[in-house]
Amino acid sequence: MISLNNLKPGLVILIDKTPCFVVSAQHVHMGRGGAILKVKFKNLLNGNTLEKTFKGNEKLEEANLQKNKASFLYKDREKCYFMDNSTYEQFFLSHDLMGEKINYLKESQEVETSILNNEIINIELPPKIDLKVISAPPGARGDTAQGNVTKEVTLETGIKIQAPLFIKEGDILKINTETGKYVERI
Repeated sequence: MISLNNLKPGLVILIDKTPCFVVSAQHVHMGRGGAILKVKFKNLLNGNTLEKTFKGNEKLEEANLQKNKASFLYKDREKCYFMDNSTYEQFFLSHDLMGEKINYLKESQEVETSILNNEIINIELPPKIDLKVISAPPGARGDTAQGNVTKEVTLETGIKIQAPLFIKEGDILKINTETGKYVERI
């Protein structure tokens, strides 16, 4: 059990028997009242975020998570297939569970799995990944006058992002997996 004083971002706790990642925790002291703790969580099963307020000396249960490394193998219409790097066992996750993360997966990419009760509940991507541009229209001359200094490019995984006008087909870009935005050309 974790006391509210020890609750900090990065911990994984159980709320209603659901594993949740602590995004932020803020102590607030009300004028005459007691202090409260406002906590923002991310549900690891469905990706939803929620906020809760705790009072007094409540205690929360810490999730007993195991972390393992895995490699992405391939995907089909319904599932993404992975291989555990320590046991070499293969497993799959549905596209629904993967959500937006599926747009950043390429063959042999290493990810980190979160395991609760012998069940994989989450995949964590590296914060930044390198992807090759497979389609980039030429930048139109004069576009910068209206402040339009980006264009839409298609990456090797099929995702389309906004990138600067100088990006061309064949370039390798560093992409932030949390925001889905262009970081730099490599």
